[in-house]
Amino acid sequence: MSEKRLKVEVDKALEYLKQGKTILYPTDTVWGVGCDATNAKAVKNIYSLKRRNEAKSLIILVDSIEMLKKYIAKQPDSIYQLADTLDNPTTIIYPRAKNLANNAIANDGSIAIRIVKEEFCKQLIKKFGKPITSSSANISGDKTPLLFRKILPDVIKKVDHIVDWNRDEISDIKPSTIIRANEDGSFEIIRE
Repeated sequence: MSEKRLKVEVDKALEYLKQGKTILYPTDTVWGVGCDATNAKAVKNIYSLKRRNEAKSLIILVDSIEMLKKYIAKQPDSIYQLADTLDNPTTIIYPRAKNLANNAIANDGSIAIRIVKEEFCKQLIKKFGKPITSSSANISGDKTPLLFRKILPDVIKKVDHIVDWNRDEISDIKPSTIIRANEDGSFEIIRE
């Protein structure tokens, strides 16, 4: 698909995010539902749409280490290096989140954040200037749809905007690896 078309789709999704609306979009892993991660009302809409318990926090997507640093307490350099060098989509759970909607943060104050490398997400987040939520495009507890055509109508009709980008792309991508960062700079793998 062309760069021009990519820009059009990014700009459309951007307008919805700015208005506090929800989007259905292709992430660097699976199709996701997302919104402005700093907007508590928008985040509440994601929980409602997914019928998900708010005690289970959401994954947040950022476009860079610089953006990441605005939303978590200072980390040991080893954690930043880890986040910056990972090639495969990897979500890191950081202690002491900040500057995000309270309902996006786990009860223990931690937050799961992934730095995206996929072009659509990266451009969207960069233009938006803030992180967005990412939760698989399913009702909580249901199977994660790997393709757009597998997303249930219940999800499709409840989002405010559906991105028209890579809908027919077939891939064997799976949900991201999840790592928990500890305050001492060590980490543990939660999901491979």
